[in-house]
Amino acid sequence: MAGYSVFAQYYDELTANVGYPKRADYLLELLARFGHQPGLTLDLACGTGSLTLELFRRGVDVYGVDASVEMLSEAREKCAEAGADILFLCQRMQDLDLYGTVNTVVCSLDSVNHLPGAEELEKAFQRVSFFLEPGGWFLFDANTPYKHEQVLGNHTFVYDMEHVYCVWQNRFHPGQGRVDISLDFFQREGKLYRRSGERFSEWAYPREQLQAMLEQAGFGPAQFFGELSFDPPGPESQRWMVAAQKK
Repeated sequence: MAGYSVFAQYYDELTANVGYPKRADYLLELLARFGHQPGLTLDLACGTGSLTLELFRRGVDVYGVDASVEMLSEAREKCAEAGADILFLCQRMQDLDLYGTVNTVVCSLDSVNHLPGAEELEKAFQRVSFFLEPGGWFLFDANTPYKHEQVLGNHTFVYDMEHVYCVWQNRFHPGQGRVDISLDFFQREGKLYRRSGERFSEWAYPREQLQAMLEQAGFGPAQFFGELSFDPPGPESQRWMVAAQKK
C-alpha cells in the first residue's frame, strides 16, 4: 500500500474482525499440505504488521515489506511492544529489492488488488519470482471480480467504531474490474469531530488472467482456494487464496 497516511491510523480498528491468528495458522497449514517448510519468509505489503507478528510468534523467520511509511511505523511500534525483533523495509511491491532470496512469500488482505492496473501487478509478480528460491511458494489472497461488482459495487458502508466513525463509499467501473474507494473518518475531539479522508482504487482480475501473469513471471500452475479454505472457491467467493510455486 502506498501512502495511506490517514488510513494507517485506523487500519487495525477497521480490520479488528480479520482474525490474524487464524490466518497465520491457515497459511502454515496450507504450506504443510504442500510439503513446504516456510524457511525465510517475506510478508509482502505487510501493512501494520499484524500477520507478520503472528507468523513470528509461530516460529517463522519472517520480515515485512510495505510501501507506506505510516503503516510501517504502526508495525514497528506494535512489534516493539510485543518484544518481537522484526525487520521492516519500505518498498513498493513492483519495485521489490531484497538483500537476497527467500523461501516463501505471503501477501494478505487483497493487497495485490491495490496495485494500479495489470501492468503494475505483473511487475510485482516478476519481482516476487526474482527473489523467491526455486520450489518456493507464493501465497496471496485477492478480491474477486464478483466481490467488486456485487459486494463493493456502488455501495456505501458505515462503521461506528469505538474511536472513529467511518463512511466507506465505492464507485464501480463496469468492464474495468475497478472500484474507486472513498473513506471519510470522523474522530471526536471534545464536542466536535475532526474529519479526514483517504482515496484509492482496487482492481480485480479473472482467474485466467492471474494465472497467465503468474506463469509469465516463472511460476507453475496456480492453485485457487476459497478464503481460509482448502476447498476450491465457489462462484460467489469474495476472496481467493492463490498458491503458486516458483519453477
